[in-house]
Amino acid sequence: MDIGVSESKPHRFTVAEYYRMTEAGLFAENSRVELIRGEIIDMAAIGTPHFVTVNRLTRLLVLAVGDRGIVSVQNPLRLDDSSEPEPDIVVFKAQADEYESGPPTPDDALLVIEVADTSLAYDRSVKAPLYAESGIADYWIVNVQDRTVEVYRTPAGGRYADVRTARPGDMLTPLLLPGVALPVADVLRQSAGGWDRAGLPGPA
Repeated sequence: MDIGVSESKPHRFTVAEYYRMTEAGLFAENSRVELIRGEIIDMAAIGTPHFVTVNRLTRLLVLAVGDRGIVSVQNPLRLDDSSEPEPDIVVFKAQADEYESGPPTPDDALLVIEVADTSLAYDRSVKAPLYAESGIADYWIVNVQDRTVEVYRTPAGGRYADVRTARPGDMLTPLLLPGVALPVADVLRQSAGGWDRAGLPGPA
């Protein structure tokens, strides 16, 4: 008699279960993980080009956005009951209590940015469809190595219908933040020698 063997399937966690696991101390304090479609995903290590670019972009956005929004850095963005990624930067709608009354939703996100050094393929193939499904209107991928910014807009059917690439010499104008303009050259400024793949300064 044949004995059927059922196919194994990964357990999918909810955001509530994910938080209970965190509160129970199942992750080290410095763990870099996020919940994507019910799976707990290890995030890429932060190298020098990544953190320098995040810091620079944060400063530029804080100065440009002012009181019109809240610039949130590497904090959770709850998309639904099974996904809570931690984008490098989100600009949320301004709110008097700064969301103390409850976490922001995708409708509160004016701009979502991922800075990609080693995570470029993941940010394109996994994060972009996830953000599109959640209705994020303006998603940028800052491609550190190629010195470009990919701008994704018009979410429909789980994908972005409008995708363009901005390069040094171009201006970045957030869709939902009229009057804000960031030169790509300022976002991607680096040392004269550049960086190697390990994030170390190259020869000057």
